Amino acid sequence: MKIHEFQGKELFRKAGVPVLEGIVAKTPEEAAQAYDKLGGKIAVVKSQIHAGGRGKGTVIDNPKQHGVVLCKSADEARAAAEGLLGKKLVTIQTGPEGQTVNQVFVEAGCDIARELYLGIVLDRGDKKPVLMVSTEGGMEIETVAEETPELIFKEHFDPHVGLEPYQVRKLCKKLGITGAAAKAASRFMPAMCRFYVDYDCEMAEINPLVITGDDQMVALDAKITFDNNALYRHPELAEFRDLSEEEPSEVRATDAGLSYVKLEGNIGCLVNGAGLAMSTMDIIKYHGGQPANFLDVGGSANEEQVTEAFRILLSDPNVKGVLVNIFGGIARCTTIAAAVIAASKTVGFKVPLVVRLEGTEVEEGRKMLAESDVDIITASDITDAAQKIVAATGV
Repeated sequence: MKIHEFQGKELFRKAGVPVLEGIVAKTPEEAAQAYDKLGGKIAVVKSQIHAGGRGKGTVIDNPKQHGVVLCKSADEARAAAEGLLGKKLVTIQTGPEGQTVNQVFVEAGCDIARELYLGIVLDRGDKKPVLMVSTEGGMEIETVAEETPELIFKEHFDPHVGLEPYQVRKLCKKLGITGAAAKAASRFMPAMCRFYVDYDCEMAEINPLVITGDDQMVALDAKITFDNNALYRHPELAEFRDLSEEEPSEVRATDAGLSYVKLEGNIGCLVNGAGLAMSTMDIIKYHGGQPANFLDVGGSANEEQVTEAFRILLSDPNVKGVLVNIFGGIARCTTIAAAVIAASKTVGFKVPLVVRLEGTEVEEGRKMLAESDVDIITASDITDAAQKIVAATGV
């Protein structure tokens, strides 16, 4: 689950990670009032969407309007908010369609001496979280990693112990941080690592992390993603979920107990098991097709879930055909076959449907499909299935 910057900073503050004062605004007038309330000579109006690169992002109808605007008066804050609210902002992470800005964050300015980067993710190879820092704050970290990877410094840490003092000293030396700023880092970096672990984050990123003129470290950004599988441990985070920022079909799938990610292709995929779903997408691509989604109905899918899965797939106007690829284990092939037949009556298939079944009760399942009145193209294996759905969709 992703959250907005202002929400992340609220959590940072509670965790002892220094942030600036800021106020959320949903109208231009609220933005002007927020500027006055903050009481400084400058403030920054920041679009709040679930995507990075907002500072360099532009509004679709007004390329001169960026997603982050420095303001020196209440009138400028009002104008900046007016140029963003209700508009589609396009960034490096949104795609060309952009995302609608429903609220802005008016944040106090500060004396910036240096801009750094800090991020924490799980290193699956080392099976530990890794803290990454760089001197290239404000830059897309993907660009830094590709062009100047030597400027990214890493320290793995034990989640039960946290980041140790000697590790902070190592990173400060590589970043060229000394004196009072190093002392600030000795508090800031371990606090961020504790935050990452305590909240079961998948990613916690600050770009830029700034050192102020008085040698303090401040999180000027907050980009956080939580592990959905651990959210039951953090019921207080439920109020931070913004459904308007999520793909509606993905929300619908989650409510039905399905794992679904919308993609840009035209071949819908209904598969049981994440690994098989990935393989199905790969082989569709291999044979010249484009998968329209990742969809794992799980090992215990029932008729209701499979029917809802078909509804979600067929609600995508880009879908020109559907491939059902099932390896029956816990979910038997007869169960899936019955669900496909029932779904055909409830939903109705107006696009080609290729079905490949294998595993427990496969012969019985194939017989059920063959004796039904559902218009199905059967496949003997995954390669045969991919070739047939690609051909049927006219790719």
